[in-house]
Amino acid sequence: MTSQDIPNRPSSALRVAMARAVHQLLDDPVVFDDPYALEVLPSPVQSMLQKDPFQFNEPVMRSLRAAVVARSRYSEDLLLNSRNMDLRQYVILGAGLDTYALRNEDESLVVFEVDLHTTQEQKRKAIGGLSSGANSVRYVPCDLRKDALLPCLVENGLEAQQPVFVAWLGVTPYLTREQIVETLKSLAHLPEGSQIVFDYRVSPERLPPIERVIESHAANLFAQMGEPWLSSFDPEEMSALLSSIGFTLRENLDASAINHRYFARRKDGLQATGAGFRLLHAVRNC
Repeated sequence: MTSQDIPNRPSSALRVAMARAVHQLLDDPVVFDDPYALEVLPSPVQSMLQKDPFQFNEPVMRSLRAAVVARSRYSEDLLLNSRNMDLRQYVILGAGLDTYALRNEDESLVVFEVDLHTTQEQKRKAIGGLSSGANSVRYVPCDLRKDALLPCLVENGLEAQQPVFVAWLGVTPYLTREQIVETLKSLAHLPEGSQIVFDYRVSPERLPPIERVIESHAANLFAQMGEPWLSSFDPEEMSALLSSIGFTLRENLDASAINHRYFARRKDGLQATGAGFRLLHAVRNC
């Protein structure tokens, strides 16, 4: 690959992976330790970041980076707790260039990476030379805009009668409300004890004025990059929806709560500035 292969408008999957990589290069201490963050990137992107990671350190990018690493840390901490309770199936919706399968040393945990077929082909090419727990990874091609999720998973080996941990991060803003609801209803067929972590966009009119301005600016930036945000929910509405389909809400974190948990008393001032997103954890009712 040459420098010409670096896309002018990187996909959301690539932007997230770049944010994780820059976190390893610039931030101290790291919130989310990912030794493969650079290696899964295209070679010219790796070189560009190693040469000058500070070009991705302006305020908007810093805030995005903080949100990305915080949600990844939050989800994987909960996954670890679930594994201690003998949960052995992990589903990553919109896996993109996620590196968990490379870092996982327990092959009794089966990882299902769900994404578009084209994205998965790029991912496999990116990790071709890396060691990984390949025997415990299942690639599940699925388009949540039109495909039913649970049948896709079952066709690829998911044991639907056993509990599942689902991470759905950085995806819902790009789906319509109807697509999000259908996906959640599909996950509601999982057995009791199954868990889900996902982030979602809060309805702008529910935000305080300053956060509304930040949210509007971020929304415009993503629209200009060709990936407009399509959905939002009131927090109470989301809680009621989950309850109605059989989930118990455990946490619904805003930016302030995330910063208190992961970015308090940092010398570098890294924080997830409020842009109208919540990070949610729910459990299938027992």
